[in-house]
Amino acid sequence: MILIKICGITNWPDAKAATDAGAHALGFNFYEKSLRRVSTADAAQIRSKLPPGLQAVGIFVNAKPADINSLRAFVRFDAAQLHGDETPEIVSQVAQSLPVIKAFRVGGDVPLPKFDDYPKAFAFLLDAARPGQYGGTGQTTDWDFARRAAVSRRIILSGGLNVENVAAAVRLVHPYAVDVASGVESKPGKKDHGRLQEFVNEVRRAEQQLETQLENPTQA
Repeated sequence: MILIKICGITNWPDAKAATDAGAHALGFNFYEKSLRRVSTADAAQIRSKLPPGLQAVGIFVNAKPADINSLRAFVRFDAAQLHGDETPEIVSQVAQSLPVIKAFRVGGDVPLPKFDDYPKAFAFLLDAARPGQYGGTGQTTDWDFARRAAVSRRIILSGGLNVENVAAAVRLVHPYAVDVASGVESKPGKKDHGRLQEFVNEVRRAEQQLETQLENPTQA
């Protein structure tokens, strides 16, 4: 099953809508410059209402491991997504306490990720590269590179995904998970619950198509 992460959760109604739609994980952004930043208190309150089994992911940009651990103790998130310029050493430090998703920006003049440099990362998130931004650009990342990486890595596909294109992305990339924020929003930090449900439905539809192709390869 392809996992679905809804990122940029800032309020309980959106968290509940994502949960009801069938999301597996919710992302809480603690980066101070993000339009989807959530306060520690709000994140903790939302986290306390989530059903068992639904993962809460804390999102950080160049944060100190000690600060991440401090927030984890208060909010009780299940994994840390490191979305900045974190070194392999930083990833290893954080990974001693909880699973780490290391995010990479792909495209333009940005060097391609060196996955082998981050052996302690649980998974890798691929987002679109845009100068001066650490994510949330709404731009599509390099699906072909993601497809090749997904053969041997846990790849979480992000960047510009929405109701209209996620099925095609899933069929091409075969990712471990997909991640969406702006693609299901009415404005930054506020989800459109209808599009959120449609997004999940599209992922499941594409997944079913892949399963049918595996069962009947001559019809693919």
